Amino acid sequence: MEDFNLQKEVSDKYSLRGRVFNKLREDILSGLYEENVELKENTIAVELGVSRTPVREALRQLELEGLVTMIPNKGAYVTGITSKDIHDIYMIRSCLEGLCTRWACENMTEAQIEALEEILYLSDFHTRRSHNEQLVDLDNKFHEYIYKASGSKILNHVLSDFHHYVERVRKLTLAVPDRAAKSSQEHAAILDAIRKRDGDLAEALAHEHIVKTMKNIIDRGL
Repeated sequence: MEDFNLQKEVSDKYSLRGRVFNKLREDILSGLYEENVELKENTIAVELGVSRTPVREALRQLELEGLVTMIPNKGAYVTGITSKDIHDIYMIRSCLEGLCTRWACENMTEAQIEALEEILYLSDFHTRRSHNEQLVDLDNKFHEYIYKASGSKILNHVLSDFHHYVERVRKLTLAVPDRAAKSSQEHAAILDAIRKRDGDLAEALAHEHIVKTMKNIIDRGL
């Protein structure tokens, strides 16, 4: 794990805990820490260059998110995201993404629409060249623009977390050429509906997009 000099960057205790939490959550969701692996406070503290206190606080926060299980007199163990969790997240997203896109359709500025058009252009470029890392990043940006344009900080927060939680699975699906191309086409259809300010169509297409992604995950046994 890289040493990102937390002590030098911040002195505030809460911010320090937040940075440790974000780092550990990222490592769990990316698969760096596998399920049932013990997260040892001392080891993590040394690796990150911090005291044990922010590590302990971060582990408690991760337990609240269901990513870690704290066993009395034993330690903290990775729970991670299970197959059921992934299915549940996509089922919930299929409903919330539709609502979010409907609201974005009402609020999105011309500048935001132009930014999404640029994302689609780049997505097509990288799809043809099978540049998976770039596709994942562009997929993140496409959805983030819609989340922010919805005007709802609640939806933005919830959907951003869900999107991040299943990032490892999304990387695997977007690595499949036919799915990456279809996903780009679905994004284009959603943007066209937003451009026309057709809330009903935008909501339906966003819902369908998530359902198709979930079906692709199930079909491929991911």
